[in-house]
Amino acid sequence: MSDKVTLRTGKDRLRYTISFELLLMAFLVPVGAAFFDKPVAEIGALGVVLAVKAMALNLIYNWAFDRIDARTGRVASQRSHVGRILHALGFEVSLVITSLPIYAWWLGIGLLEALMTDIVVTSFVVAYTYFFTLAYDRLFPLETKSV
Repeated sequence: MSDKVTLRTGKDRLRYTISFELLLMAFLVPVGAAFFDKPVAEIGALGVVLAVKAMALNLIYNWAFDRIDARTGRVASQRSHVGRILHALGFEVSLVITSLPIYAWWLGIGLLEALMTDIVVTSFVVAYTYFFTLAYDRLFPLETKSV
């Protein structure tokens, strides 16, 4: 008897992505507005731009990471702690690369300042990603199905 690895559905991926971004923005927008002394609406708009970019990247990244898990016989919701850390770090590196020019342009700051801003935000988001995904996998687990 062999086991078939179950993957998340498109609907499940969409639920994950939207809930991830909404909760993240609820944390980051007020803090960013206070730090940059900008209106919440301006930082909120930046947050929306970055969130839409991140959601698109998230869908692609998680689809690819799940495929890697499936090829090695793992179910995504049963990843090890090391696998979760690699997942979160890899995603955040891809976000930094795509976010840096947006921060610099939107906030009218230099690339070094944009990089420092991104490092602070990314450091928070790495931990947030780990705990959010762990909680999500506990709330919406996947099971291995016998074939």
